[in-house]
Amino acid sequence: MTQHEPLHLHVPEPTGRPGRHTDFSYLRLSPAGAVRRPPVDTLPVDTSDLAYELVRVLDDDGAAVGPWAMQPDRELLRKGLRAMMKTRVFDARMLIAQRQKKMSFYMQCLGEEAIAIAHALALDPGDMCFPTYRQQGLLLARDDVDMVEVICQLLSNQHDPLKGRQLPVMYSYKRAGFFSISGNLATQFIQAVGWGMASAIKGDTRIASGWIGDGATAEADFHTALTFAHVYRAPVILNVVNNQWAISTFQAIAGGEATTFAARGVGCGIASLRVDGNDFLAVYAASQWAAERARRNLGPTLIEWVTYRAGPHSTSDDPSKYRPADDWAHFPLGDPIARLRQHLIAIGAWSEGEHADTQKQLEAEVAAAQKEAERYGTLADGNMRSAAEMFEDVYKDMPEHLRRQRQQLGV
Repeated sequence: MTQHEPLHLHVPEPTGRPGRHTDFSYLRLSPAGAVRRPPVDTLPVDTSDLAYELVRVLDDDGAAVGPWAMQPDRELLRKGLRAMMKTRVFDARMLIAQRQKKMSFYMQCLGEEAIAIAHALALDPGDMCFPTYRQQGLLLARDDVDMVEVICQLLSNQHDPLKGRQLPVMYSYKRAGFFSISGNLATQFIQAVGWGMASAIKGDTRIASGWIGDGATAEADFHTALTFAHVYRAPVILNVVNNQWAISTFQAIAGGEATTFAARGVGCGIASLRVDGNDFLAVYAASQWAAERARRNLGPTLIEWVTYRAGPHSTSDDPSKYRPADDWAHFPLGDPIARLRQHLIAIGAWSEGEHADTQKQLEAEVAAAQKEAERYGTLADGNMRSAAEMFEDVYKDMPEHLRRQRQQLGV
């Protein structure tokens, strides 16, 4: 009879620890321009290799190389750089405002700006995004979004169209195709698939774009969304933002080292890409490819965006407890703003002087919007919405027990 060793359960160890830099060797980075670009109508099974490679366009010198280097209009690239810079300025000011107790909570997208902004520029008006809570760039990239209103949603003040009923950073902007953010992880994925299915049933031309973080891929809703998207060939882009950290847990806990998150799409019969999320041109090209595929009824695409969450998970988090303070500096894909700036300077579409001037203009623009928004109240000055509003818009006719509770509050 054969002797066997006792079974043991494998428990992944956190790669990042205070004082020790994160080991990024698992990323298996492909050189810029080395990954093939298949036809849009390719079969999902024929994208298997692309789920393990890394689509990159910008090389170390800032040149756009390879089959994914579908050079966008220079003005679009300039708009993208400006939007990324604005988003970073916006994040910095809102973080300070939270520390000043003007709002209860905030979450930055520091280091991830290229993903949401390049993606937003690749979509059409009327498409619907189902974001998670680090895609404020989807809003700030648009000219028709009022930054004052966005800040009022953070402050939950008298000018907040959501009436203070959402946690700060959980924006809702229907006319900009930005579905209400939910604090429940992964719900937006199945909502995006359902919305895309409805669009197809109606014979519409609009597509959906759903967003999830690497840690939330462990949720059952993630797998349910993939199943429905595959079976019904839903016109949807399924975005997995692999920013290396799910709060204080390294992405390996969700299985990101044994395989890639993109590979899970291939396993479900969905065309899948793994893309350098800090390469603006790669993000734009991959987003366009997936959007065209959805709009031509060729099925869904899952994209793993490889990036790095440079800031804390939220203002309630202290990342120094689980990773070195300079860990971002060791991330091999670099800063998305610096990389696009280098490219634009290399092609003569930007300059260091213009960059400095634009930075000052954006700081003044965000400061002015913040000042205007704060006129309607902040958490610090107590000029908040009436508590009576929490009882409204819940039932068509208010039940007696809620009437009594409202009376007890004296509102």
